Amino acid sequence: MAAVYVPRSPTTGVLYGVVRAHLTEFLGAVDAETDGSGLPGFVVNEFRKFLRCGVLSHGFARVRCGDCAFERLVPFSCKGRAICPSCGGRRMAERAAHLVDHVLPADVPVRQWVLSVPHRLRYRLAYDHRLCRTVLHVFVRALRSAYRRQARRQGLSGGETGMVTSVQRFGGAVNVHLHFHTLVLDGVFVREPDGTLRFHPAAPLTDEDVRRVVARVRRRLERLVAGATLTDEDADPLADESAALASLSRAAILGRTALGHRAGRGPVRVGGDPDAPWVGRHVPLHAHDGGFDLHAAVYVVAGDRERLERLCQYLCRPPLGQGRLRRLRDGRIAVALQAAMGGRDDPSRLHAHGAA
Repeated sequence: MAAVYVPRSPTTGVLYGVVRAHLTEFLGAVDAETDGSGLPGFVVNEFRKFLRCGVLSHGFARVRCGDCAFERLVPFSCKGRAICPSCGGRRMAERAAHLVDHVLPADVPVRQWVLSVPHRLRYRLAYDHRLCRTVLHVFVRALRSAYRRQARRQGLSGGETGMVTSVQRFGGAVNVHLHFHTLVLDGVFVREPDGTLRFHPAAPLTDEDVRRVVARVRRRLERLVAGATLTDEDADPLADESAALASLSRAAILGRTALGHRAGRGPVRVGGDPDAPWVGRHVPLHAHDGGFDLHAAVYVVAGDRERLERLCQYLCRPPLGQGRLRRLRDGRIAVALQAAMGGRDDPSRLHAHGAA
């Protein structure tokens, strides 16, 4: 049976309704808090483009079949990179397919390594691209060294692995949380005497291996960026550029409301405590060192392209999907939290935010 195209209805989504109803109020509140300086234009434009995305009245292309003369109107999309779930979802699918089809080898296992940094660094990483590149460089070097060192213990010299990193700027609770998802070919390639490359899978990973990598990352970063970058609380280039954006970013990193009568408070949790099942429980292949957190339990066996593509989609996903939002009877918006360590969303575990 042939598939039937059903155009999406952008104006009926929960996120669209919230932005349309409260954008003007939100921008006014920001102006009042910052003596009229407000948010930078590029931030406001993202919201306004989102409200026009997929709406026929804001422009469309007319597509006509040359054989049967059937016509369809295709509305323009905003191509936004911030909040639009539709454009973000399309970009996610395209990038994941590209990684699976053209970047990652088909016959080798892949392991995901996820690095999070201390709160004192998260705020800086959110806008300091140079510092972000430094952290990523240190992380990638630590992973490469770990795989090469293990290969040498197996008698393999000159081995090289491969990796690709997605820098995510958000957390599962709709908070600002810049962290690094790196897919690593779980082993090394070694050149044979005849010139061909042969892949040698890595030995099973241990908790101690993960602990050594995160400790190495911490030591190198503290040595490379010691001083003002990490400890100078007075220097804040983002605040100099936009006090409003700096204030909102700080609140979002801490998971706090920035404006309104609930300013300074966190979202209301609906249902059981989302953290309770993992408190005091050992999580395999997970290490924490001085605020640096590293997790490496997600693994895809060689040849499992379907699971690998799902993992790539997880890396490339937009900040907020429509399926995670729900409007409660009292008007608040509930956001389904993600299960620990990249598990599926559990609709019974929600954060409730005021509609404004």
